[in-house]
Amino acid sequence: MTRNRIPRSLLALVALLALGAAALARAETRDAMTHFFHQSFGNLKEEAETARAEGKLGLLVMFNDPDCPWCNKMKATVLSQSGVQDYYRRYFRPLHIDTRGDTPLVDFSGREMAEKDFAFREHRVRATPVFIFFDLEGRPVMRYTGATATVEEFVWLGEFVQSGEYRHKNFTVYKRERLAAKRSS
Repeated sequence: MTRNRIPRSLLALVALLALGAAALARAETRDAMTHFFHQSFGNLKEEAETARAEGKLGLLVMFNDPDCPWCNKMKATVLSQSGVQDYYRRYFRPLHIDTRGDTPLVDFSGREMAEKDFAFREHRVRATPVFIFFDLEGRPVMRYTGATATVEEFVWLGEFVQSGEYRHKNFTVYKRERLAAKRSS
């Protein structure tokens, strides 16, 4: 009578997969529209004042087209992560602007215009998503176009602005340095 034994390598693989599944289950996801973005009444000047009162560095505005697959991907896979939400809400006041929206908003200087005009005319947003970091005076300090490759890269983008590194180098250089440091550790 022969015994059927399960090879140790197969047992190890099953154990690793179980650990990975457990780690994924622990990674909490929440709806991006309610947990990443702040609800706004469309007055960016007031939003900057609120950010200042809350001790934040400024605003992060995501310019989004409702039919943009990359925008939807960012919301579903990156902006839905609780760690990303917590990090960005700690340092910035994240807002959402529809690049085709007719909803009126008040810009940082107090002028009223449609969301789409603020996006296209004021900030030349043509492709989406576009993320623009604004300081507390309403000046754009960093612009990133497109979806990030990973959750980690999006957190690095926030750290790039939060640390002030954007004043000395571009994000591609910063990202390469972070990747090199990660590989060497």
